[in-house]
Amino acid sequence: MNENNKPLEGKVAVITGSGRGIGKAIAKAYAEAGAAVCCVARTLSEIEKTAQEIKKSDGKSLAVQADVTDIESIKKVFKKTADHFGGIDILVINAGVNLEPVSVEESDPEKWKYIIDTNLFGSYYCAKYAIPYLKERGAGKIIIIGCGAGHRAGKGSSALACSKAGLWMLTRVLAQELWANKISVNELIPGPVRTTFNPNGLPKVASEWFKEPEDVVPLALFLATQPDIGPTAQSYSLCRREI
Repeated sequence: MNENNKPLEGKVAVITGSGRGIGKAIAKAYAEAGAAVCCVARTLSEIEKTAQEIKKSDGKSLAVQADVTDIESIKKVFKKTADHFGGIDILVINAGVNLEPVSVEESDPEKWKYIIDTNLFGSYYCAKYAIPYLKERGAGKIIIIGCGAGHRAGKGSSALACSKAGLWMLTRVLAQELWANKISVNELIPGPVRTTFNPNGLPKVASEWFKEPEDVVPLALFLATQPDIGPTAQSYSLCRREI
């Protein structure tokens, strides 16, 4: 950390899904570390609350309503952020959904597609339209919130697992495409966290660490504060089991 304990001073971060849960915790922590933060989500009232909480703590924030599956609204997020704060240095791709797990045979095709559209295509749109802004700054960070389901098969999780497996591959491809621009791309796997992302409760694993959203913050800060020539194409997990 620098002398004033603000390791993200002068940085601008865009965080999707920051109206609640992990995204909100990261947004508030980045602001406390000195970053100007754009809070993004579909529910305007939630991100406005996050932004206000940041401002009350003397942080810099902006709330921009957007659906990650809507290309035009995602384009507006980055333009508004850059216009307001002067650029973009960090993108945390956190927005995602996880509906009731069922077998492929019992699955609803529309719900299956919705999960893929949100978790995978939404992340692709965010990365694609953030890249030009990150390049303008000469370096940057893309942090993708992944899931252990993207690294291992499990019954009843086909849509989630396929979307997150695609995200892990997207992480590695982006890292190869952007390393020369000093833009690092890494995956952060929180493991089970008490959020609305887990509609059916947390898994019953004796060894596991069942976290609150704030428990994800130290790793998110670690990834955001690595040197420009630091790690990329890596997956970092907070799980207490093999993913």
